Amino acid sequence: MPEMAKTGSGAGFMSLSAIVFLFLTHLGIGIAWTLILVSRSAGVKFFRFNAGLVVAILVAGMVFRPDAAVLGGVASGIGFTALSVATGAFLVYWATIGRVMVVLRRGLFWVGLAAGAVTLIAQAVAVSSSMAMASTMLVTASFLSSAALLGGSCTAMILGHWYLVLPSMDVSLLQSMVKFHIGSVIVRITVVAVAVWLGFSAWEPGLEPNFQRYVLSSAGVFFWQRVLFGLLGPAVLSYLTWETAKIRSTQSATGILYVDFFTVVVGEILAKYLYLLTSVAV
Repeated sequence: MPEMAKTGSGAGFMSLSAIVFLFLTHLGIGIAWTLILVSRSAGVKFFRFNAGLVVAILVAGMVFRPDAAVLGGVASGIGFTALSVATGAFLVYWATIGRVMVVLRRGLFWVGLAAGAVTLIAQAVAVSSSMAMASTMLVTASFLSSAALLGGSCTAMILGHWYLVLPSMDVSLLQSMVKFHIGSVIVRITVVAVAVWLGFSAWEPGLEPNFQRYVLSSAGVFFWQRVLFGLLGPAVLSYLTWETAKIRSTQSATGILYVDFFTVVVGEILAKYLYLLTSVAV
């Protein structure tokens, strides 16, 4: 098992920057991904709002970019370059929504999505550069599933709110997004379960640190908060949202989604913190 990070005050500050950087980039890219699941009937303003939100989040994430030494050398640089390309593509996409250059706009949107995927993969490679290939693949799956969970919960929440803006919108749009959100919760739980199992099984007697000991110690409260708020909470709330959406109660579903998104945010911030601390992709 990789060694747990031991940081001083300066390194701790850089780790905080890394947590915020990873969280914001995963959120922004995740929102962009989920826009392909929303029908055009949601209206031009819906896509313009979300595209602007994506750009704002990604720019904020770039501001918090930590030193390359924190996230890894070459791969970190590739990831930041891809992130810059994605941000630029989404910016032009946002500026041209509902206007001219339809073909160009669509092309830029897909360029942004592809660059976003490259960003997440490069980030995973960067932070796991000293690990085995299997660990790198697991971290990659963790980052991709994190983006899907964050994006799905945020877009579902905004889409639910959008029924106040466009009451005639078909409820099936919200139902489809909630289905995706439920699927992303299941995938995220599966990835975390595999990571925790490997974290436990990879430890050998006499070696330190011990992830199992950490989880069962007082410091492990962050792990249990991550499980409670970031996994069990969204699992229950997404199901409740689905049941509410089935009876076409969009306002009630939206209220649940606000709480759901909050739990997802808390869980994913803790997940980034725990990974940088323990090198276990929870």
